[in-house]
Amino acid sequence: MTGKFLKPAVAGLLFAAAGVFSTTQVLAADNVVRHDIPDSDFPVAEGVEVGPDATVLYLSGNVPPVVDESADDQTTAAYGNTETQTRNVLKAIAGKLDALGYGMGDVVKMNAYVATEPDANGVDFDGFMAAYTEFFGTDEQPNLPARTTLAVPQMVNPGWLVEIDVIAAQ
Repeated sequence: MTGKFLKPAVAGLLFAAAGVFSTTQVLAADNVVRHDIPDSDFPVAEGVEVGPDATVLYLSGNVPPVVDESADDQTTAAYGNTETQTRNVLKAIAGKLDALGYGMGDVVKMNAYVATEPDANGVDFDGFMAAYTEFFGTDEQPNLPARTTLAVPQMVNPGWLVEIDVIAAQ
């Protein structure tokens, strides 16, 4: 953006100011740069830059597997609560990434859709976060993705409470 859009002096000040207000993790020889949210310990990156030499994978939305075969597959009884569904969706994503040569630490962007549990007053964001933090921001896997989390009234299958898609890069 420095060429046509910003005068070099202004661009230099903006880039210098950005460096003062955020911390950065540089990974994989500058192919992936993660920017932390300033003054926050929330386990999501403010932004992630993917360099020109990175390989990028777009993984389609994943929904929870059945955990109770005896339950009606159109009910949450078949898939579990929000925390269980989130954990199982993230396990499935981890397995798919692994099969393609990636890991959860390579996830740079996540879109999470969380539905209201039946007879609940809103989505169970605490349950979602309890499972999410088992996979991101841990000592074993500290890399945080940029993330969007949306509350939705219902998924295509009324038993599903969570659907997650990710973009990974290395």
